[in-house]
Amino acid sequence: MADRTSFQDPHAATLTPSPASLGPEETSGPTAPAVSVPGALAPGPGPGEPLLTSEAEERVAVATQAQLMWRRFRKHRLAMVGAVIVILFYLVVLFADFLAYANPEASDAQRGLIAPQGIQFFHEGKFLPHVFALVGKRDPATFKRVYTVDPTKIVPLTFFAPGFDYRLFGFIPANRHWIGVEDANAEETLFLLGTDLEGRDMWSRVMYATRTSLTIGLIAVVVSLVLGVVLGGISGFYGGVADTIIQRIIEILRSIPTIPLWMGLAAAMPKTWSIMQVYFTITIIISLIGWTELARVVRGRFLSLREEDFVTAADLVGASQSRIIFVHMVPLFLSHIIAATTLALPAMIISETALSFLGLGLRPPAISWGVLLQQAQNVQTVALSPWLLLPAAPVILVILAFNFLGDGLRDAADPYA
Repeated sequence: MADRTSFQDPHAATLTPSPASLGPEETSGPTAPAVSVPGALAPGPGPGEPLLTSEAEERVAVATQAQLMWRRFRKHRLAMVGAVIVILFYLVVLFADFLAYANPEASDAQRGLIAPQGIQFFHEGKFLPHVFALVGKRDPATFKRVYTVDPTKIVPLTFFAPGFDYRLFGFIPANRHWIGVEDANAEETLFLLGTDLEGRDMWSRVMYATRTSLTIGLIAVVVSLVLGVVLGGISGFYGGVADTIIQRIIEILRSIPTIPLWMGLAAAMPKTWSIMQVYFTITIIISLIGWTELARVVRGRFLSLREEDFVTAADLVGASQSRIIFVHMVPLFLSHIIAATTLALPAMIISETALSFLGLGLRPPAISWGVLLQQAQNVQTVALSPWLLLPAAPVILVILAFNFLGDGLRDAADPYA
Protein backbone atom coordinates (compact mmCIF):
# COMPACT_ATOMS: atom_id res chain seq x y z
CA MET A 1 0.00 0.00 0.00
CA ALA A 2 1.39 3.38 -0.99
CA ASP A 3 2.50 5.77 1.72
CA ARG A 4 -0.19 8.48 2.01
CA THR A 5 2.28 11.02 3.38
CA SER A 6 4.33 10.91 0.17
CA PHE A 7 1.40 11.87 -2.06
CA GLN A 8 1.30 15.45 -3.38
CA ASP A 9 -1.44 16.98 -5.54
CA PRO A 10 0.17 18.05 -8.84
CA HIS A 11 -2.33 20.90 -9.10
CA ALA A 12 -1.67 22.20 -5.60
CA ALA A 13 -0.30 25.74 -5.27
CA THR A 14 2.72 26.15 -2.96
CA LEU A 15 2.31 28.78 -0.25
CA THR A 16 5.34 30.16 1.60
CA PRO A 17 4.74 32.07 4.84
CA SER A 18 5.79 35.71 4.71
CA PRO A 19 8.64 36.75 7.04
CA ALA A 20 6.48 39.57 8.34
CA SER A 21 3.91 37.05 9.62
CA LEU A 22 6.50 35.04 11.59
CA GLY A 23 7.88 35.74 14.99
CA PRO A 24 11.48 36.85 15.74
CA GLU A 25 12.56 33.37 16.65
CA GLU A 26 11.09 31.87 13.52
CA THR A 27 12.61 34.43 11.17
CA SER A 28 16.08 34.04 12.65
CA GLY A 29 16.14 30.32 11.95
CA PRO A 30 15.97 28.44 8.69
CA THR A 31 13.32 29.31 6.13
CA ALA A 32 9.93 27.91 7.01
CA PRO A 33 8.93 24.92 4.91
CA ALA A 34 6.49 25.36 2.05
CA VAL A 35 2.91 24.39 2.78
CA SER A 36 0.95 22.60 0.07
CA VAL A 37 -2.73 23.32 -0.09
CA PRO A 38 -4.50 20.63 -2.12
CA GLY A 39 -7.11 21.89 -4.61
CA ALA A 40 -5.78 25.46 -4.74
CA LEU A 41 -5.16 26.28 -8.43
CA ALA A 42 -2.89 29.05 -9.62
CA PRO A 43 -4.57 31.53 -12.02
CA GLY A 44 -3.77 31.06 -15.72
CA PRO A 45 -5.01 31.93 -19.15
CA GLY A 46 -8.57 31.09 -20.10
CA PRO A 47 -9.50 28.43 -22.62
CA GLY A 48 -8.18 29.27 -26.07
CA GLU A 49 -6.18 32.26 -24.80
CA PRO A 50 -2.43 32.45 -25.45
CA LEU A 51 -0.07 32.66 -22.51
CA LEU A 52 0.99 36.32 -22.34
CA THR A 53 4.31 37.37 -20.95
CA SER A 54 4.58 40.34 -18.64
CA GLU A 55 5.92 42.45 -21.50
CA ALA A 56 3.02 41.51 -23.78
CA GLU A 57 0.50 42.19 -21.02
CA GLU A 58 2.04 45.60 -20.46
CA ARG A 59 1.80 46.44 -24.17
CA VAL A 60 -1.89 45.49 -24.19
CA ALA A 61 -2.55 47.49 -21.02
CA VAL A 62 -1.06 50.71 -22.39
CA ALA A 63 -2.29 50.27 -26.00
CA THR A 64 -4.65 52.87 -27.42
CA GLN A 65 -8.06 52.04 -28.87
CA ALA A 66 -6.68 52.31 -32.40
CA GLN A 67 -3.84 49.89 -31.58
CA LEU A 68 -6.24 47.38 -30.07
CA MET A 69 -8.48 47.64 -33.14
CA TRP A 70 -5.51 47.05 -35.42
CA ARG A 71 -4.43 43.95 -33.42
CA ARG A 72 -7.92 42.46 -33.75
CA PHE A 73 -8.32 43.53 -37.38
CA ARG A 74 -5.09 41.79 -38.47
CA LYS A 75 -6.51 38.45 -37.30
CA HIS A 76 -9.43 38.77 -39.76
CA ARG A 77 -7.94 37.31 -42.95
CA LEU A 78 -10.84 38.15 -45.26
CA ALA A 79 -10.91 41.72 -43.96
CA MET A 80 -7.20 42.11 -44.73
CA VAL A 81 -7.76 40.78 -48.25
CA GLY A 82 -10.71 43.16 -48.66
CA ALA A 83 -8.60 46.08 -47.46
CA VAL A 84 -5.89 45.32 -50.04
CA ILE A 85 -8.49 45.10 -52.85
CA VAL A 86 -10.12 48.38 -51.80
CA ILE A 87 -6.71 50.12 -51.73
CA LEU A 88 -5.96 48.80 -55.22
CA PHE A 89 -9.28 50.08 -56.53
CA TYR A 90 -8.67 53.55 -55.15
CA LEU A 91 -5.20 53.52 -56.70
CA VAL A 92 -7.02 52.94 -59.98
CA VAL A 93 -9.14 55.99 -59.15
CA LEU A 94 -6.00 58.11 -58.70
CA PHE A 95 -4.16 56.79 -61.78
CA ALA A 96 -7.05 56.07 -64.16
CA ASP A 97 -5.57 58.31 -66.87
CA PHE A 98 -2.21 56.56 -66.62
CA LEU A 99 -3.74 53.07 -66.71
CA ALA A 100 -5.96 53.87 -69.71
CA TYR A 101 -3.86 53.49 -72.84
CA ALA A 102 -6.60 54.80 -75.21
CA ASN A 103 -8.84 57.83 -75.15
CA PRO A 104 -12.14 56.53 -73.72
CA GLU A 105 -14.11 58.85 -76.00
CA ALA A 106 -12.29 57.90 -79.22
CA SER A 107 -14.80 55.97 -81.33
CA ASP A 108 -14.71 54.33 -84.74
CA ALA A 109 -17.60 52.31 -86.11
CA GLN A 110 -15.13 50.18 -88.07
CA ARG A 111 -13.75 48.86 -84.76
CA GLY A 112 -17.13 48.05 -83.20
CA LEU A 113 -17.47 44.91 -81.04
CA ILE A 114 -13.90 43.62 -81.36
CA ALA A 115 -13.27 40.66 -79.06
CA PRO A 116 -10.66 40.99 -76.27
CA GLN A 117 -7.03 40.32 -77.17
CA GLY A 118 -4.81 38.10 -75.09
CA ILE A 119 -1.30 39.26 -74.21
CA GLN A 120 1.46 36.82 -75.19
CA PHE A 121 4.66 37.13 -73.15
CA PHE A 122 7.10 34.96 -75.13
CA HIS A 123 7.98 34.86 -78.80
CA GLU A 124 10.43 32.35 -80.26
CA GLY A 125 11.76 31.54 -76.80
CA LYS A 126 12.37 35.16 -75.83
CA PHE A 127 10.48 37.37 -73.42
CA LEU A 128 8.57 39.72 -75.69
CA PRO A 129 5.12 40.95 -74.58
CA HIS A 130 2.92 41.26 -77.64
CA VAL A 131 -0.53 40.72 -79.10
CA PHE A 132 -1.44 39.24 -82.45
CA ALA A 133 -2.58 41.59 -85.18
CA LEU A 134 -6.23 41.70 -86.23
CA VAL A 135 -7.48 41.45 -89.79
CA GLY A 136 -10.88 42.91 -90.66
CA LYS A 137 -13.15 41.28 -93.22
CA ARG A 138 -16.68 41.99 -94.38
CA ASP A 139 -19.10 39.18 -93.53
CA PRO A 140 -21.08 38.49 -96.74
CA ALA A 141 -24.08 37.22 -94.78
CA THR A 142 -24.50 40.09 -92.31
CA PHE A 143 -22.42 42.75 -94.12
CA LYS A 144 -20.73 43.49 -90.81
CA ARG A 145 -17.00 43.93 -90.41
CA VAL A 146 -15.55 40.95 -88.55
CA TYR A 147 -12.04 40.88 -87.07
CA THR A 148 -9.99 37.71 -86.89
CA VAL A 149 -6.58 37.07 -85.32
CA ASP A 150 -3.58 36.81 -87.62
CA PRO A 151 -1.01 34.66 -85.72
CA THR A 152 1.69 35.41 -88.30
CA LYS A 153 1.87 39.09 -87.33
CA ILE A 154 2.74 40.28 -83.83
CA VAL A 155 2.33 43.72 -82.30
CA PRO A 156 5.08 44.30 -79.65
CA LEU A 157 4.02 46.07 -76.47
CA THR A 158 5.99 48.61 -74.47
CA PHE A 159 5.57 49.93 -70.96
CA PHE A 160 5.36 53.61 -70.02
CA ALA A 161 4.61 54.40 -73.63
CA PRO A 162 3.50 57.83 -74.91
CA GLY A 163 -0.18 58.29 -75.76
CA PHE A 164 -3.01 60.77 -75.49
CA ASP A 165 -2.51 63.83 -73.29
CA TYR A 166 -4.06 64.08 -69.84
CA ARG A 167 -3.55 65.80 -66.50
CA LEU A 168 -2.36 63.54 -63.69
CA PHE A 169 -4.24 64.33 -60.44
CA GLY A 170 -6.03 67.02 -62.43
CA PHE A 171 -3.13 69.46 -62.75
CA ILE A 172 0.09 67.69 -63.87
CA PRO A 173 0.38 67.54 -67.70
CA ALA A 174 1.41 64.06 -68.87
CA ASN A 175 1.13 61.70 -71.80
CA ARG A 176 2.73 58.49 -70.50
CA HIS A 177 0.63 55.35 -70.03
CA TRP A 178 1.40 52.03 -68.39
CA ILE A 179 1.30 50.14 -71.69
CA GLY A 180 1.45 50.99 -75.38
CA VAL A 181 2.38 49.72 -78.80
CA GLU A 182 5.71 50.15 -80.55
CA ASP A 183 5.56 52.48 -83.56
CA ALA A 184 1.74 52.39 -83.70
CA ASN A 185 -1.36 53.95 -82.22
CA ALA A 186 -2.67 51.90 -79.28
CA GLU A 187 -6.25 53.04 -79.98
CA GLU A 188 -6.13 51.22 -83.34
CA THR A 189 -4.16 48.07 -82.52
CA LEU A 190 -4.60 47.19 -78.80
CA PHE A 191 -7.92 46.00 -77.33
CA LEU A 192 -7.29 44.17 -74.04
CA LEU A 193 -10.99 43.98 -73.11
CA GLY A 194 -12.38 44.45 -76.60
CA THR A 195 -14.48 47.36 -77.83
CA ASP A 196 -18.10 48.41 -77.46
CA LEU A 197 -20.66 48.96 -80.18
CA GLU A 198 -19.13 52.31 -81.14
CA GLY A 199 -15.55 51.01 -81.25
CA ARG A 200 -14.41 52.55 -77.95
CA ASP A 201 -11.80 50.66 -75.94
CA MET A 202 -13.43 48.84 -73.00
CA TRP A 203 -10.28 48.67 -70.82
CA SER A 204 -9.85 52.44 -70.86
CA ARG A 205 -13.55 53.03 -70.27
CA VAL A 206 -13.57 50.64 -67.29
CA MET A 207 -10.67 52.59 -65.74
CA TYR A 208 -12.56 55.88 -66.05
CA ALA A 209 -15.81 54.26 -64.92
CA THR A 210 -14.06 53.01 -61.77
CA ARG A 211 -13.05 56.57 -60.94
CA THR A 212 -16.58 57.91 -61.42
CA SER A 213 -18.46 55.20 -59.53
CA LEU A 214 -16.10 55.01 -56.56
CA THR A 215 -15.86 58.78 -56.10
CA ILE A 216 -19.65 59.11 -56.21
CA GLY A 217 -19.91 56.43 -53.53
CA LEU A 218 -17.19 58.01 -51.40
CA ILE A 219 -18.62 61.55 -51.57
CA ALA A 220 -22.13 60.27 -50.90
CA VAL A 221 -20.93 58.37 -47.83
CA VAL A 222 -19.13 61.45 -46.46
CA VAL A 223 -22.24 63.61 -46.87
CA SER A 224 -24.51 60.96 -45.32
CA LEU A 225 -21.98 60.49 -42.49
CA VAL A 226 -22.09 64.18 -41.61
CA LEU A 227 -25.89 64.27 -41.78
CA GLY A 228 -26.28 61.07 -39.78
CA VAL A 229 -23.90 62.07 -36.99
CA VAL A 230 -25.15 65.66 -36.66
CA LEU A 231 -28.88 64.97 -36.89
CA GLY A 232 -28.66 61.73 -34.91
CA GLY A 233 -26.62 63.48 -32.23
CA ILE A 234 -29.08 66.35 -31.96
CA SER A 235 -31.99 63.92 -31.79
CA GLY A 236 -30.43 61.78 -29.06
CA PHE A 237 -28.78 64.52 -27.01
CA TYR A 238 -31.58 67.10 -26.86
CA GLY A 239 -34.66 64.91 -27.27
CA GLY A 240 -38.07 66.59 -27.05
CA VAL A 241 -39.41 68.38 -30.11
CA ALA A 242 -36.14 68.11 -32.06
CA ASP A 243 -36.09 64.34 -31.54
CA THR A 244 -39.71 64.01 -32.66
CA ILE A 245 -39.21 66.06 -35.83
CA ILE A 246 -36.00 64.28 -36.88
CA GLN A 247 -37.44 60.83 -36.24
CA ARG A 248 -40.59 61.62 -38.25
CA ILE A 249 -38.41 62.81 -41.16
CA ILE A 250 -36.44 59.57 -40.98
CA GLU A 251 -39.62 57.49 -40.99
CA ILE A 252 -41.01 59.39 -43.98
CA LEU A 253 -37.78 58.95 -45.99
CA ARG A 254 -37.57 55.25 -45.17
CA SER A 255 -41.21 54.66 -46.08
CA ILE A 256 -40.88 56.03 -49.63
CA PRO A 257 -40.26 53.26 -52.23
CA THR A 258 -36.77 53.65 -53.61
CA ILE A 259 -37.34 53.06 -57.33
CA PRO A 260 -40.31 55.48 -57.69
CA LEU A 261 -38.35 58.10 -55.74
CA TRP A 262 -35.37 57.73 -58.09
CA MET A 263 -37.63 57.88 -61.13
CA GLY A 264 -39.30 61.06 -59.92
CA LEU A 265 -36.01 62.76 -59.10
CA ALA A 266 -34.47 61.67 -62.40
CA ALA A 267 -37.45 63.05 -64.31
CA ALA A 268 -37.10 66.34 -62.45
CA MET A 269 -33.50 66.83 -63.67
CA PRO A 270 -33.42 69.01 -66.80
CA LYS A 271 -32.08 67.39 -69.95
CA THR A 272 -29.88 70.43 -70.57
CA TRP A 273 -27.77 69.84 -67.44
CA SER A 274 -24.09 69.10 -67.91
CA ILE A 275 -22.44 65.87 -66.79
CA MET A 276 -20.99 67.61 -63.73
CA GLN A 277 -24.40 68.92 -62.65
CA VAL A 278 -25.97 65.48 -63.00
CA TYR A 279 -23.00 63.96 -61.15
CA PHE A 280 -23.43 66.15 -58.09
CA THR A 281 -27.22 65.81 -58.19
CA ILE A 282 -26.98 62.01 -58.13
CA THR A 283 -24.49 62.27 -55.24
CA ILE A 284 -26.84 64.47 -53.23
CA ILE A 285 -29.84 62.23 -53.95
CA ILE A 286 -28.01 59.12 -52.74
CA SER A 287 -26.72 61.00 -49.66
CA LEU A 288 -30.18 62.28 -48.67
CA ILE A 289 -31.53 58.73 -48.73
CA GLY A 290 -28.59 56.97 -47.06
CA TRP A 291 -28.14 58.97 -43.82
CA THR A 292 -31.23 57.70 -41.98
CA GLU A 293 -29.87 54.37 -40.73
CA LEU A 294 -26.68 55.90 -39.30
CA ALA A 295 -28.70 58.66 -37.65
CA ARG A 296 -30.78 56.10 -35.75
CA VAL A 297 -27.68 54.27 -34.56
CA VAL A 298 -26.05 57.52 -33.37
CA ARG A 299 -29.28 58.57 -31.63
CA GLY A 300 -29.36 55.31 -29.67
CA ARG A 301 -25.77 55.75 -28.54
CA PHE A 302 -26.40 59.34 -27.45
CA LEU A 303 -29.47 58.29 -25.47
CA SER A 304 -27.35 55.79 -23.53
CA LEU A 305 -24.44 58.20 -22.97
CA ARG A 306 -26.11 61.50 -22.12
CA GLU A 307 -26.89 60.36 -18.54
CA GLU A 308 -23.33 59.25 -17.81
CA ASP A 309 -21.32 60.96 -15.06
CA PHE A 310 -18.62 62.32 -17.38
CA VAL A 311 -21.26 64.17 -19.43
CA THR A 312 -22.68 65.72 -16.27
CA ALA A 313 -19.18 66.65 -15.09
CA ALA A 314 -18.35 68.29 -18.42
CA ASP A 315 -21.59 70.27 -18.24
CA LEU A 316 -20.85 71.41 -14.68
CA VAL A 317 -17.37 72.70 -15.54
CA GLY A 318 -18.85 74.90 -18.27
CA ALA A 319 -18.15 72.90 -21.45
CA SER A 320 -20.34 73.92 -24.36
CA GLN A 321 -22.87 71.43 -25.67
CA SER A 322 -21.11 71.15 -29.01
CA ARG A 323 -17.87 70.29 -27.18
CA ILE A 324 -19.65 67.69 -25.08
CA ILE A 325 -21.10 66.09 -28.21
CA PHE A 326 -18.10 66.11 -30.53
CA VAL A 327 -15.20 65.92 -28.04
CA HIS A 328 -16.54 63.76 -25.21
CA MET A 329 -19.30 61.59 -26.69
CA VAL A 330 -18.65 60.97 -30.39
CA PRO A 331 -15.09 59.58 -29.88
CA LEU A 332 -16.51 56.84 -27.65
CA PHE A 333 -18.24 55.20 -30.61
CA LEU A 334 -16.07 56.56 -33.40
CA SER A 335 -14.89 53.04 -34.24
CA HIS A 336 -18.51 51.96 -34.71
CA ILE A 337 -19.11 54.91 -37.04
CA ILE A 338 -16.08 53.92 -39.12
CA ALA A 339 -17.37 50.36 -39.43
CA ALA A 340 -20.88 51.54 -40.33
CA THR A 341 -19.46 53.92 -42.95
CA THR A 342 -17.42 51.13 -44.53
CA LEU A 343 -20.52 48.94 -44.75
CA ALA A 344 -22.52 51.83 -46.24
CA LEU A 345 -20.10 52.37 -49.14
CA PRO A 346 -21.22 49.25 -51.08
CA ALA A 347 -24.84 50.36 -50.89
CA MET A 348 -23.92 53.76 -52.30
CA ILE A 349 -21.95 52.21 -55.17
CA ILE A 350 -24.78 49.81 -55.99
CA SER A 351 -27.26 52.70 -55.91
CA GLU A 352 -25.30 54.70 -58.48
CA THR A 353 -24.73 51.65 -60.67
CA ALA A 354 -28.40 50.68 -60.57
CA LEU A 355 -29.55 54.25 -61.29
CA SER A 356 -27.26 54.59 -64.28
CA PHE A 357 -28.08 51.09 -65.54
CA LEU A 358 -31.79 51.93 -65.53
CA GLY A 359 -31.15 55.24 -67.25
CA LEU A 360 -32.15 57.26 -64.18
CA GLY A 361 -28.66 58.39 -63.16
CA LEU A 362 -25.64 59.33 -65.20
CA ARG A 363 -26.15 59.30 -68.94
CA PRO A 364 -23.69 59.12 -71.85
CA PRO A 365 -21.22 60.68 -72.52
CA ALA A 366 -20.58 60.21 -68.79
CA ILE A 367 -18.64 57.02 -68.00
CA SER A 368 -19.55 54.87 -64.99
CA TRP A 369 -20.07 51.19 -64.30
CA GLY A 370 -23.82 51.56 -64.72
CA VAL A 371 -23.47 53.45 -68.01
CA LEU A 372 -21.16 50.75 -69.38
CA LEU A 373 -23.60 48.02 -68.37
CA GLN A 374 -26.42 49.72 -70.25
CA GLN A 375 -25.12 48.11 -73.44
CA ALA A 376 -25.54 44.68 -71.80
CA GLN A 377 -29.30 45.03 -71.29
CA ASN A 378 -30.05 43.17 -74.51
CA VAL A 379 -29.75 39.38 -74.13
CA GLN A 380 -28.93 38.94 -77.81
CA THR A 381 -26.10 41.48 -77.57
CA VAL A 382 -24.66 39.72 -74.53
CA ALA A 383 -24.83 36.36 -76.29
CA LEU A 384 -22.91 37.69 -79.28
CA SER A 385 -20.55 40.01 -77.34
CA PRO A 386 -20.18 38.64 -73.78
CA TRP A 387 -17.26 40.99 -73.01
CA LEU A 388 -19.80 43.81 -72.66
CA LEU A 389 -20.61 42.27 -69.26
CA LEU A 390 -17.02 42.69 -68.04
CA PRO A 391 -17.79 45.96 -66.15
CA ALA A 392 -19.90 43.84 -63.78
CA ALA A 393 -16.74 42.09 -62.52
CA PRO A 394 -15.23 45.13 -60.73
CA VAL A 395 -18.67 45.93 -59.27
CA ILE A 396 -18.95 42.46 -57.71
CA LEU A 397 -15.32 42.45 -56.56
CA VAL A 398 -15.39 45.85 -54.87
CA ILE A 399 -18.74 45.16 -53.19
CA LEU A 400 -17.43 41.91 -51.70
CA ALA A 401 -14.19 43.63 -50.65
CA PHE A 402 -16.05 46.43 -48.88
CA ASN A 403 -18.32 43.94 -47.10
CA PHE A 404 -15.35 41.89 -45.87
CA LEU A 405 -13.58 45.07 -44.79
CA GLY A 406 -16.68 46.32 -42.98
CA ASP A 407 -17.14 43.01 -41.16
CA GLY A 408 -13.53 43.08 -40.03
CA LEU A 409 -13.77 46.68 -38.80
CA ARG A 410 -17.02 45.94 -36.99
CA ASP A 411 -15.47 42.96 -35.19
CA ALA A 412 -12.32 44.94 -34.40
CA ALA A 413 -14.36 47.84 -33.02
CA ASP A 414 -16.31 45.57 -30.71
CA PRO A 415 -15.07 46.33 -27.16
CA TYR A 416 -16.06 42.82 -26.01
CA ALA A 417 -14.10 41.04 -28.76
